[in-house]
Amino acid sequence: MTDATTPEIDTSTPEALMQSFAACVHAGDLDRLVALYEPDAVFEPRSGVVVEGREAIGDALAEMLALRPRMAVTPVQVLRADDIALVVNDWTMTGTGPDGSVVQQGGRSADVVRRQTDGSWLVLVDKP
Repeated sequence: MTDATTPEIDTSTPEALMQSFAACVHAGDLDRLVALYEPDAVFEPRSGVVVEGREAIGDALAEMLALRPRMAVTPVQVLRADDIALVVNDWTMTGTGPDGSVVQQGGRSADVVRRQTDGSWLVLVDKP
């Protein structure tokens, strides 16, 4: 059972996975957000900084969630090859900095996602 602060998670398609990612960001749900990544996934939280593994990804995502962001994700293109897909997204995020200022970010991201043995999709490579 979910409540207003628990996001619905749907990882049945690459597109649904991206929407679940945005829902977890919006809810500030770090545990569910990190669970959308494969255990050995890689993430580039900032240009030139790459972290690997769920623990390091969680640390990086916690910094982002501290902004209490609202995120919108629009998949632009999905290229599938068997159990691997490249998902290109347009995204926007608005949050609040530590000093109370508005923080706005956005752009086009590229995510490599992989279908798991249970049919769900998880993030393997995340480059916002």
